[in-house]
This record gives sequence, structure tokens and C-alpha cells, in this order.
Amino acid sequence: MPETAPLPLDPRAIRLAASATDRDDAIRQCGEALLAVGAVDSAYIDTMLERERSVSTYVGEGVAIPHGTLAAKDAVRHDAVSVVRFPGGVDWDGDRVTVCVGIAAKGDGHVRLLAELAQILMDPDQARALREATEIAEVVRLLQPNEEDEAQ
Repeated sequence: MPETAPLPLDPRAIRLAASATDRDDAIRQCGEALLAVGAVDSAYIDTMLERERSVSTYVGEGVAIPHGTLAAKDAVRHDAVSVVRFPGGVDWDGDRVTVCVGIAAKGDGHVRLLAELAQILMDPDQARALREATEIAEVVRLLQPNEEDEAQ
């Protein structure tokens, strides 16, 4: 398995008991979590919605990975990931999403973030654990590699 770098996940950007009226509300909440940790300007949230209108960010296993358009790079202050869990689920154009992982990245950093998330989420057990997580520490453990394994 290729070595991965820790995802830029600030525990303050993790919300585990959210509810959303619809897909766009869920995306806004992911963007607001990124905004709350200083990763993006508020304009980034609009580009997350714009991206969703052009291509769905639903990836399966009850997970969506909303992110902004390429034009939004100027609204990104630093790479970051947000995790918003919707225990009641959100209708995502016919699919049921319970976890949104918002991404903000400068340059082409989103490619690395998406690849690392895909590696985690392609494992059905890890995807299920993320959907069912009720503690911030559990989300961090699932989305960040063990630092002891990564040392030197």
C-alpha cells in the first residue's frame, strides 16, 4: 500500500450530529465547517454548490465529497478537510448520504486529497465505520494514518 500523508483534518471541522433539509444545505454545512477553521473564504461555498450542479460528488457507500470548482482556488487559504455526518441521511439526487467530506485545496492538492479519501472509502468496513462514527477521535483515527507507522 502506498504511503500516505495525513489528511489536513482539524477536529473543529468535524460535526457528527448534523441534519440538512436537502443536498445543497448539506454542502453549505460542509463549506461552513471549512470556513470555521479558516481554510476558505465564504465565496468557496458557492463554488461547492456550482460544482455539484455540474457533476455529482456522491461517491457511494453513503458518502459525498463536495469541493469547489477550479475557479475557486483563490478562495482557498490552506488545504483542509471537513467531515459532516447526517445520521438521518440526506437525499442526494436519489442516493442517501450520511457523511459529507468537504475538501478545499490550493493548486492541485485536491487530487491528493481525493485519492487518499478514495483509498479509505473504498474499504466498505472503513466507510461503514465513518458513517457510524459518533466521536470526533474516531473520525480522526479513520481519516489520518497512524503517526507511528509514518515516523521517519
